[in-house]
Amino acid sequence: MKKLLPVLFALPAFAFAQEAAPSASGGMVQTFLMIGLALVFFYFILWRPEQKRRKASEQMRSSLKKGDRVTAMGIVGTVARVQDNSVILRMVEGAKIEVLKAAITDVQPGTEAEPAETSSSGS
Repeated sequence: MKKLLPVLFALPAFAFAQEAAPSASGGMVQTFLMIGLALVFFYFILWRPEQKRRKASEQMRSSLKKGDRVTAMGIVGTVARVQDNSVILRMVEGAKIEVLKAAITDVQPGTEAEPAETSSSGS
């Protein structure tokens, strides 16, 4: 009898919970509506601006030319030569390094004319 007592008290509460439950079709419509709203939110707030930023970066990297001043991973240099996937940068005092185009974060248009090299031969 002691084991049946908790079951008897829980039975009326279970019956009332079943009567108050909303219909399954109305709950499904609300669920799909909320999922749809979340997807629209994520598209306009996250995916679309990121896609625009990525396209602008790709366009900037594809328009690189000799003489442009670029920043790549904190390294600042002038473009000496553009290759398929990388760029040769001329640094201070004539040093040259090769960096990937994907690492370039900023491009400032420059002149195509190379600066005159100072030579100490004969003078």
